[in-house]
Amino acid sequence: MGNIVDIFAGRATAELGEKIAEAYNTKLGEVSVNVFSDGEFRTSFEQSIRGHSVYLVQSTFPPADNLMELLMLVDAAKRASAKHVIAVVPYFGFARQDRKDKPRVPITSKLVANLLVASGLERLVTLDLHADQIQGFFDIPVDHLYASSVFVPILQKLNIKNLTFASPDAGGTKRAASYAKAFETDFVMCYKQRSKPNQIENMSLIGSVKGKNVVLLDDMIDTAGSITKAAELMMKEGAESVIGCASHAVLSGNAYERINNSVFKKVYVTDSIPLKQKTDKIEVVSIAGLFAEAR
Repeated sequence: MGNIVDIFAGRATAELGEKIAEAYNTKLGEVSVNVFSDGEFRTSFEQSIRGHSVYLVQSTFPPADNLMELLMLVDAAKRASAKHVIAVVPYFGFARQDRKDKPRVPITSKLVANLLVASGLERLVTLDLHADQIQGFFDIPVDHLYASSVFVPILQKLNIKNLTFASPDAGGTKRAASYAKAFETDFVMCYKQRSKPNQIENMSLIGSVKGKNVVLLDDMIDTAGSITKAAELMMKEGAESVIGCASHAVLSGNAYERINNSVFKKVYVTDSIPLKQKTDKIEVVSIAGLFAEAR
């Protein structure tokens, strides 16, 4: 008997799970979640998975119940005698807490890695980690996929003239440089100083965008403060147009309003996190095919 693959999805990314199963040419497995009156919940597989390779699709964005649900699914799969248990985590939550940036704080992404490994996980498949070094937090194999696999074909179809790539901060220069190399063009970056999380004190541009059509790249858009301010800076410095590409649409607070009122022509995001609302300025690019191939 060959290896039998079953794909299941948690509640956070059920729609993406269905798309991945369809791209894999199979049906999404049946899993149920019973919620008690106090909010506690219990997961259950509604079919036999004994001896099967089980893929669990679940992004771990807030609330923390999404992470807890994934941990419970992994534990349930191990106890149901699954042969292999693999987590497909398109958006790895708590990734911004990858180091101690001041005394007496946790390294939460390492803690999450420990929890997943302790639950019995054998392999993790994820997309555009906020910090590459998080791969080293796991004592199991990590397949780190890149959203450039879906964004580059779109940008090629757009056939943008006088193209320049940009990063809204110093941390994203490697990403901007890789895109610029693929398109044989230039890249620029913004230097920003924060007074506190999600608040920018000032921002300046390193490089020239005069007369250029700029593609602004980021791994995630949270409050959209940084990326919309960076787009405004590009236009102020003489750019012809600005579009955005971001792997993870966290979009909290006033993010939708900021993007709708921004100078962006279009912002492309993946479906690693489901959108809370639809808007003409945001276009979703599915990563289902990309994850279906990563087996």
